[in-house]
Parts: sequence; structure tokens; C-alpha cells
Amino acid sequence: MIYKELQILPIKPNELEILLNLSKKTFFDAFNKQNSPENMMAYMDSAFTVEKLSSELNNPESSFYFVRHQDIPIGYLKLNFGSAQTELMQGKSIEIERIYVLEEFQGQKIGQILIEKAISIAKTNNADFIWLGVWEKNPGAIRFYQKNGFEVFSSHLFTMGTDIQTDILMRLLLV
Repeated sequence: MIYKELQILPIKPNELEILLNLSKKTFFDAFNKQNSPENMMAYMDSAFTVEKLSSELNNPESSFYFVRHQDIPIGYLKLNFGSAQTELMQGKSIEIERIYVLEEFQGQKIGQILIEKAISIAKTNNADFIWLGVWEKNPGAIRFYQKNGFEVFSSHLFTMGTDIQTDILMRLLLV
């Protein structure tokens, strides 16, 4: 089983280039079939730059974790605390901004391991709830989060190039 060989470790600043490449690949693989090449490139050229990821990685209110298989990063988790969250929430909350896993490792419960890590961190930090945004056109992800106890509570707009999309906001109450 792959689980016994997995490690989830904080991403270090000197691993920025690995994070950048993994971010681009996993995002592209997840969304390129449902978005135009122009919108994908416009978004990726702004969201996944050395400067932007370096700023996020060095933000004390964000945490990044690689999931590694045989010491090779195969996915990652990004959590936001306090003012780093993409939406201001009432109560003490933590945002899961990103859970991405390489295509060849999907379907092996790695996303489940990462969501459990996020929930554990939220509980350790005495959060009232943990929340995330998921694209309304991603029914598999929505089902995955519902299976883990997340419930829809709102929505917000997400800009992908020139396309304005809707993200469903979901949360898991922890108290």
C-alpha cells in the first residue's frame, strides 16, 4: 500500500521551485479540459509565479505541506489562517486554499490523507470551522468534501482569465 510510504511535511523556502512546478502541473491537469487555453494561461501566469508563491510561502499566516511518496512530492496542501484567508469569516476559521495531487496518484486516497491533515491542524489550532471554495463545475470534488462532512454555506466569484466562475464555499464545523 502506498499509505505506508507517504510523508506529509512542511514545504521549506528552498523548495519553492518544486512547489512552482507541482502547482502548475496539478492545476493545469485539473482544469485545462474545462477552460480555454487563453484563460488557463492568463490565470497560471498570475497565480503561479516565483514572486507570488514565494510571498505566499513566506507568509506566517499560510502553511504549505508536500505529500511525498518515496521522497518525491506528489501533491500539496495549502492552509490559510487569519488575514491570509481569501474571505473574511466570522469566528475562528482556517481555509483550505489548495489540495492538489498529481494525476497518476489520484484515486489512491491521497486527497483523503491531506484533508485529514488539514482537519487535524484546524483542531490543534482550536478553529471553530475549516472551509474551502470548490468550483461549481467540479462535482467529484464537491462529493469528496461532502463525504468528509463539509456543507455548502455560500459562494463567491473566481476569475479565470476573462471567465468569471462560481466557487461554492463549504465548511466543516469543528465545535
